[in-house]
Amino acid sequence: MKAVKSTTKRGGGIEFQVYSQWGEDGIIQYLVNNLDISRKIFIEFGVENYIESNTRFLLRNNDWSGLVIDGSENNINFIRHDEIYWQNNLKAVCKFITAENINEIFLENGFSGKIGILSIDIDGNDYWVWKAIDVVDPDIVICEYNTRLGKEKALTIPYDPNFMRFKAHYSGLYGGASIRALTLLANEKGYALVAGSLKGVNLFFVKRELLNEKIKEKSIDEVYRENQFRDARDAFGQLCYLSREEEQKILKNMPVVDIEK
Repeated sequence: MKAVKSTTKRGGGIEFQVYSQWGEDGIIQYLVNNLDISRKIFIEFGVENYIESNTRFLLRNNDWSGLVIDGSENNINFIRHDEIYWQNNLKAVCKFITAENINEIFLENGFSGKIGILSIDIDGNDYWVWKAIDVVDPDIVICEYNTRLGKEKALTIPYDPNFMRFKAHYSGLYGGASIRALTLLANEKGYALVAGSLKGVNLFFVKRELLNEKIKEKSIDEVYRENQFRDARDAFGQLCYLSREEEQKILKNMPVVDIEK
């Protein structure tokens, strides 16, 4: 097993990372061990080469199976040649995901109905794609949010089926949705916000009927974190370590949709 990369403890010290980015492995383990999960099946998209992901630990250590999707043929070929592919019940598919094709992709690959986890991370149309999904019914939804959009407004990028993060703006700061936008969408779909990752990256939502004494709904204020990382790029694709104020100057000129208006 890959050595555990520990993170700063928060929320009762449940976070740890083996394959995840910021401690999501620990949060996921806590959730699946304390919820009545319907099926040990996951779908994760936007996985790149799947070395760093939210579901790899489940596949390796908990005998889950699932579907991973990425828009890069190189990434999918890498996954298919990784030993994890023949050692586990995993399907890897190359598709550029849109709100129009997401349900078709699931159905074409034999995924419908109840599943344990849906993990969304496409750095762009995350809100719109999740809104469109209706052929799978996950117990847990994990979705990346853009913490730079703040917590007060329900903001997302306007839908563009061809959206690509670094083409939209070279900094890579523009994309995704705010915590409030995703939480409102989750509520519409019957989910409650229950956790967020340490660095303000991923949100965790659970079906309301599955909530219990250990897994309870949390407020946006409890979960939201301002980002501590500085991953903005300059026009040449190099990290430029912008301050929060400099990041906001870029974002204030970019179009967003307030879904409450």
